[in-house]
Amino acid sequence: MDDSMIFCRINLSKTNYKKVKNSKIIKNPDIDLLNEIYFSYCRYKKFKSFMPIFDCEYKNHDVIGYFDKDEVAAFSLTATYDKDNAECYQFAWNYKNPKLQLGIKSLKNECAIYKERGFKYLYLGESHEYKEQIKGFEIMGPVSG
Repeated sequence: MDDSMIFCRINLSKTNYKKVKNSKIIKNPDIDLLNEIYFSYCRYKKFKSFMPIFDCEYKNHDVIGYFDKDEVAAFSLTATYDKDNAECYQFAWNYKNPKLQLGIKSLKNECAIYKERGFKYLYLGESHEYKEQIKGFEIMGPVSG
């Protein structure tokens, strides 16, 4: 196992993205539907291992839904820690309509949402090359001192 994980965040002051029209924060999420999307996503990505999403995560964090017509096609789970910091820690998509290109679009949309709400940083967990495409991308350094 590689124990040298690199973590990243987005400095929202360096972004200027617009919210997409086919998304909204879902107040009372259908947990069974979201789990179905999540399991479909894990199978599509052929993950060797996955962490379940617990019901309390859907209830206690922001669920941002992405729609294809009137159907939820994808979602993001975002935790808010204080007035400055939020973390997009799970995204899942059913891939039924690849033309939606929701991967990067969802990150840009979430930058717009949380910047509008006054947050300074949006944490994205482990760094991956596709995340570097987002304006304001920053690598989290080691603990100093």
